[in-house]
Amino acid sequence: MASHSDTLVVFFGATAGANGGKLGSDEREIILLVWQIVDLHEKKVGKLHRCLVKPDTLELTDQCKEDTGLTAEDLVEAEPLDKVLQQFQQSVSSEVKCLGRNSFTLCVDSPHVIRQALHPEASKKNLVLPECFFSFVDVKKEFHKCCPNASPVQKLTFTSMLEYVGLPAVSEQSMGEMEVSSMVQLTLQILAEPYSKQTYVVNVFFLSSFSSKTEPVDSETVIRARGLPWQSSDQDIARFFKGLSIAKGGVALCLNAQGRRNGEALVRFISSEHRDLALERHKHHMGSRYIEVYKATGEEFLKIAGGTSNEVAQFLSKENQVIIRMRGLPFTATPQEVLSFLGSESPVTDGGEGLLFVKYPDGRPTGDAFVLFSCEEYAQNALKRHKQILGKRYIELFRSTAAEVQQVLNRYMSAPLISTLPPSPMMPVSVLTTPPYLPAASSTRDCVRLRGLPYTAGIEDILEFMGEHTVDIKPHGVHMVLNQQGRPSGDAFIQMKSPDKSFMVAQKCHKKTMKDRYVEVFQCSTEEMSIVLMGGTLNRSGLSPPPCKLPCLSPPTAYAAFPTPPSILSEALYQPPLLAAPRPHQTITHSPAHTLAYYPPQPHMYMNMNMNYTAYYPSPPVSPSTVGYFAAPPGSVAAAVAAQPHPAAAAASSVLPQHGALVRMQGLPYNTGVKDILSFFQGYQYAPDEYSGMVQMSEQARSLIQPKEWLCL
Repeated sequence: MASHSDTLVVFFGATAGANGGKLGSDEREIILLVWQIVDLHEKKVGKLHRCLVKPDTLELTDQCKEDTGLTAEDLVEAEPLDKVLQQFQQSVSSEVKCLGRNSFTLCVDSPHVIRQALHPEASKKNLVLPECFFSFVDVKKEFHKCCPNASPVQKLTFTSMLEYVGLPAVSEQSMGEMEVSSMVQLTLQILAEPYSKQTYVVNVFFLSSFSSKTEPVDSETVIRARGLPWQSSDQDIARFFKGLSIAKGGVALCLNAQGRRNGEALVRFISSEHRDLALERHKHHMGSRYIEVYKATGEEFLKIAGGTSNEVAQFLSKENQVIIRMRGLPFTATPQEVLSFLGSESPVTDGGEGLLFVKYPDGRPTGDAFVLFSCEEYAQNALKRHKQILGKRYIELFRSTAAEVQQVLNRYMSAPLISTLPPSPMMPVSVLTTPPYLPAASSTRDCVRLRGLPYTAGIEDILEFMGEHTVDIKPHGVHMVLNQQGRPSGDAFIQMKSPDKSFMVAQKCHKKTMKDRYVEVFQCSTEEMSIVLMGGTLNRSGLSPPPCKLPCLSPPTAYAAFPTPPSILSEALYQPPLLAAPRPHQTITHSPAHTLAYYPPQPHMYMNMNMNYTAYYPSPPVSPSTVGYFAAPPGSVAAAVAAQPHPAAAAASSVLPQHGALVRMQGLPYNTGVKDILSFFQGYQYAPDEYSGMVQMSEQARSLIQPKEWLCL
């Protein structure tokens, strides 16, 4: 900010501890204030004032005693800080009025006395500082601007500056008077010219705001504060750093795995200078707790506070609002019920527009909500409802921040649709391997799921829906899920190049419209995508295999569409209701017209009797193969596959019984015959003695109310 004031008040202060470049770094109180008025227009100098200040603790360090020449006895009769500031205001106002001026500006040798000493102490003592202490001129920076060839600002001293401009050094001996007299001479020499002086401002309030993940954040402006009281808010943190300028929306409280505050916060300042001053407050106190302050990075800040949700951005667009977080809401709670719970004593800003319900990626409520209030009084009235009952649940209310809103939304929106894959208690069994376009299972969340697509939507419609994000799709990365009848199911999966790209798509494209239908877009992992593509059901309650109601559909016969050897999924997906393991390949005498070839056993695969057909992008020239049971492939392909040795064959024979595996079937129709069962297990081998045993059991099963079939394979 430029200042055109011709009246300066040269100001100096000292504390009971460290002074100079370390002023205020040890939380010691101010014990000395010195000031003098300078009229630059008339080049007049007022009276030099020197006032001692009585601290709450009459303890001075040895270095302070040596520098200032003061002792604890000298401060016993002094006035406290609030009284001295009143004297300062009255004295300066009177002198400025006598000079015929209306305003003045403070002039200091460094920002430490204002930012690191005066404002923090006044904040701790709940003192209201006069308006003049919220802006100042830095004489060293002004000198460097006028004399750029001089030493850097950090190395400038009064002696070197006076020598550079050809002025004699000041001979006063007492601390404070010498510094003020030197600054007066310099201001008359370099600031008397009619040009705009740079005025530095101390922010009065901290403003919360929405931070975008795409916003560049300089790592030289971010710190991490540790050891905060769990109930502290962003305003409490801004008060701890009183005197320093925090960027708009620059306080991000960190949450633990349970979504509760962990006593840490990331704070972003407007410049590296303010960040360096903040680091000097390492182990300063907030109440009875000392706070550790360390360097942090811009990536860490954006990870906590950044977001891309338009809904959150709109919610936080209203400035100067008090945010309250509600936790434990009934899942069926409506905005009107929440407004009624808060009551007329705490009206919510813009009614229902001031409520933000937190939801899972599938749209289900989490029981959390954020509420905006226009003033502190309304927020205090709302906090009185803490642990009162709504429905049959008690509701927790506590203060929150804009960064916490974003962090909670990020946490829930990035949560997997399932927590973990259930461990399989049974041995994996082999099925046919998957087409080469099906990706290997991974927990990396680099995919998105589209739900609610129009049934007429094709690949081109999806690419148009993705818009600018199309360039971030992996090759063969669009997977359209078809139902048993080969028709679109309304779902699709898209593989992106990175988790960040998938997150951006989920945030930007969620609930966009495609052909008059809104489409839900959720971030997910390759692992979760594979589960659905293999026919399972994906939801937060776990994995559900499809019901085994029909025998497998005959797959398409175009094996040439996948000429490369099929790949093997690296992890078991889920435990199906029916397990069957074909024996290793054996030569069986059949007529040439009925020659069959079988795939050898493959490890770590589960069968699914009701697989989804999946279309891939770009689509192959023929219909893609289903993942599951396959009819016998053409003779040349089958022979090549059967001839390939596979290490799993020996392992399977050592685990499975040598005389076959016993399979139990439940839910057979009453009129089921042996031919129906053999047709159902087409593609698997069985011995003649096992077939006869099955026939006998089948005859006995007809007398049962609920037939159960056993078959040795």
